[in-house]
Amino acid sequence: QVQLVESGGGLVQAGGSLRLSCAASGRTFNRYAMGWFRQAPGKEREFVAAISWSGERTYYPDSVKGRFTISRDNAKNTVYLQMNSLKPEDTAVYYCAGDLTYSSTRYATESREYEYWGQGTQVTVSS
Repeated sequence: QVQLVESGGGLVQAGGSLRLSCAASGRTFNRYAMGWFRQAPGKEREFVAAISWSGERTYYPDSVKGRFTISRDNAKNTVYLQMNSLKPEDTAVYYCAGDLTYSSTRYATESREYEYWGQGTQVTVSS
């Protein structure tokens, strides 16, 4: 089992950058594919980025591709989301999630595929 704690959210102007971190407890972090999702008020949870536990595979939806970068440091049990060129429509609560898998190249894009979730961190982008 793994516990996830996000940090790094805040208020930023449009065009600015933020880096979110997700710290994981547990000794098997390097067997978890990780993902980031977000949820804005009144909207469904949206997939933002995913990374395999080896770190060699990543995936992004078109809405953030080229602006967001997911990475991980397995030695630090941490996954990151670097967000650049932020837009007001990026405003949401951001969640990291973990998917225990034996495949080093697997990543997941559906929230139902993830077993573990953090509590979320608020990102607000002002225009």
